[in-house]
Amino acid sequence: MLAEIITIGDEILIGQIVDTNSAWMGVELNKIGVKVKQITSISDDAQHIVCALNEAQQRADIILITGGLGPTKDDITKHTLAKYFNMPLRLDEPTLAHVKSFFEKLNRPMIDVNIKQAEVPDGCTVIMNKNGTAPCMWFEHNGKIIVSMPGVPFEMKYLMTEEIIPRICQRFEMPFIVHQSILTAGLGESFLAAQIADIEEALPSYIKLAYLPKLGQVRLRLSATGNDEVALLAEVALFTQKIVGRIEKYVVLTEDVPFEKAILNLMEKHHLTLSLAESCTGGYLSHLFTQHSGSSKVFQGGAVTYSNALKQSVLGVQQDTLLKFGAVSEQTAIEMANGAVANFKTDYAVAITGIAGPDGGTEDKPVGTVWIAIADGTSVKAKMYKFANQRLQNIERSAMAAMMMLFIQLKQDLEVG
Repeated sequence: MLAEIITIGDEILIGQIVDTNSAWMGVELNKIGVKVKQITSISDDAQHIVCALNEAQQRADIILITGGLGPTKDDITKHTLAKYFNMPLRLDEPTLAHVKSFFEKLNRPMIDVNIKQAEVPDGCTVIMNKNGTAPCMWFEHNGKIIVSMPGVPFEMKYLMTEEIIPRICQRFEMPFIVHQSILTAGLGESFLAAQIADIEEALPSYIKLAYLPKLGQVRLRLSATGNDEVALLAEVALFTQKIVGRIEKYVVLTEDVPFEKAILNLMEKHHLTLSLAESCTGGYLSHLFTQHSGSSKVFQGGAVTYSNALKQSVLGVQQDTLLKFGAVSEQTAIEMANGAVANFKTDYAVAITGIAGPDGGTEDKPVGTVWIAIADGTSVKAKMYKFANQRLQNIERSAMAAMMMLFIQLKQDLEVG
């Protein structure tokens, strides 16, 4: 079963907003065995919408459209679809009642453009949008399913989760799809592929191996599709075992979760707490941890000590250390980590100090020089990294390296314990 996603809106094309809807829909459709064939972004132009629809129907069975359903004049999707399917607009009474109720709850008056949102092409299936005023419209045309949804993410996600995906599953006999992730670090994508080339070559046609590289890591994803879920799970497990056995020293985990979430899960399981002392990363590592619900069970907080003065007053770094060795040094990183674990009263603390760039480097400490330290209250370990001269990449690489150091330290300590 093939799908195509069409996003409508000039704001997407000029970069005013980022199209996160398509990525989310792709993940959810993949879970039920629907493959996204293409994603197309077009402007608020009737001819563009018509052309995109015609082309999509040549490639896909299901076409999902987002955007252009608002009450203003530039929102032309509904009128274009009505003309395309040769359906006059009619006032949908249940939708009108919903819109009235929506405005009553907000204690705001309705105007004509709000009433017009209850107009729908006469012939489509109307799906109530409980999170907004623009209804979702389901069309069936020449054996194809075309669904038009609002572009507002929380409205679209509700409609997809509660209405569209269940209807697709009821309508079609979907195959089972099984995924298995293997997160690796310390080996580049091409070298990784060379290590497991014979295993990849032996995969049957219904099992695919994808390489998903990110700064400092590569996530391998095995995906199997078929009608026998039990058999698929067994085969994927077998090939996972073979791959992990071949590249064991580079494997971080085999969970389909972000690295930072795996660390949180591990620490929560063992009732361990974490604090951070960040300098060159500017709070980026804290953000990675705190974006996950429940992170407060592990992550207690930290400090972004960008200046030397704050390194001294907040973390207790000695002035002599800064004068003798500099802010970017093994000694300073160690004192930052020790200060964090002591002052924030956590089981572990991570400290990062470095030169993110593109300026600020010296001959003996070029841009990309980063020191990372891990402290647990009784001991501390520090390591220097040499990254490149791209600021944002250095920040991301530093965070990744810090998580890798922490993860390795946790595994070692827990194995000993």
